[in-house]
Amino acid sequence: MRIDILTLFPDTVNAVLHESIIGRAAKKGIVDIHCVQIRDYTENRQNQVDDYPYGGGFGCVMMAQPLKSCLEHVIAQAGEKRRRVIYMSPQGQPYNQETAKRLNRDYDHLVLVCGHYEGVDERFIEACVDEEISLGDFVLTGGEIAAMAVADSVCRLVPGVLADEQCYTGESHWDGLLEYPQYTRPEEWEGRRVPEILLNGDHARVERWRRKQQLLRTRAKRPDLFARFTPADPEDRKLLNEIEKEAGRRQITEPVTYRTAEESDLPAILAIVEDARASLKKHGVDQWQGPYPAAEHFLADMERGECFVVLHGEEISAFFTLSTREEPDYDAITDGKWTEGMRFCVLHRGAVAAAWRSSGMAEALMRCVEEQARAFGLRCIRTDTHKKNKAMQRLLRDSGYRYRGNVLVGAEPGHDPARQAYEKILKK
Repeated sequence: MRIDILTLFPDTVNAVLHESIIGRAAKKGIVDIHCVQIRDYTENRQNQVDDYPYGGGFGCVMMAQPLKSCLEHVIAQAGEKRRRVIYMSPQGQPYNQETAKRLNRDYDHLVLVCGHYEGVDERFIEACVDEEISLGDFVLTGGEIAAMAVADSVCRLVPGVLADEQCYTGESHWDGLLEYPQYTRPEEWEGRRVPEILLNGDHARVERWRRKQQLLRTRAKRPDLFARFTPADPEDRKLLNEIEKEAGRRQITEPVTYRTAEESDLPAILAIVEDARASLKKHGVDQWQGPYPAAEHFLADMERGECFVVLHGEEISAFFTLSTREEPDYDAITDGKWTEGMRFCVLHRGAVAAAWRSSGMAEALMRCVEEQARAFGLRCIRTDTHKKNKAMQRLLRDSGYRYRGNVLVGAEPGHDPARQAYEKILKK
């Protein structure tokens, strides 16, 4: 790709386009960028490039002759190529990623003309320009910033400029969506944590999370783009259906906190249990389908300081029980094993109120569990769930828990005691 930029300020443009990624690509010969001084092609002693407009008015207009002579020179130098002459103008079509892709795909020589003053003689545009491009509905003092933006966005699509094609195919606007959020070290900064799903090493789940974040971000930040988006495949349609369902759920608008549960919290806890029991039954999960867990279980947990409520503001939105006592049922684990030599706590019971499902509250609950485990002075958390409880299994995996094997728990007579066991080791 060769790009010639016709400008009155070649040193300024060169200083930008011959640095960083584009500059390195130019040094390697992957792209060929030239900034040409229009003033060198004038036909008067004063190197005059502008004059007063016919009909009067403020300012001056760039003359057609220096521009055309400059253009003819760069065309002669470049030779026969698939060429496009573009005038950077506030009257042009708004520039976007599709335009960048088209220019990279259809041409191997771009000539970007930078206007100044009150613009350029219309006859030059009529005679020599193939296309006018605008960065947006605003006016700059010259075309250089716009030309640099076009050159940069086109050059980075040229094979070899970036390390891999995926460097740009997953970015904002490539397929009509904004890019997913990015994070780097440390895992926690000023109280804000990297999403757990990015830390668990499950690449398929990470990719699904990222795609969903693209859809969510575009929907929130650029509804105009989202309205034009057409799902690319069944997975996109599935994600969109999830987003529509979640949109009807409550949103977390205040910090999520937790505290030790009190007896006065029992009605709210039991209401959450009853709703969870009905939901599990609806999905064919033989868990919590008898009298367990009941009021006496939570009252005993409260006496031991093991029951906690999760709060959105002052509202109880979830609960969990975290115990530091031994768990005999976990001793007979099969088809795997626990991490040896670790003191652990056990997440026995936990649920989110129906109004807060699919809102991020379940993930907030799991963060509260980790915080309390650390408060206990422990780094290992163990728990179990029914083999058909896919929602809980997904939450555990997304929260960084690993499947460790199978256990049998003390369930009510006539109910399935088989459970899948999970474990998470918190980082120091």
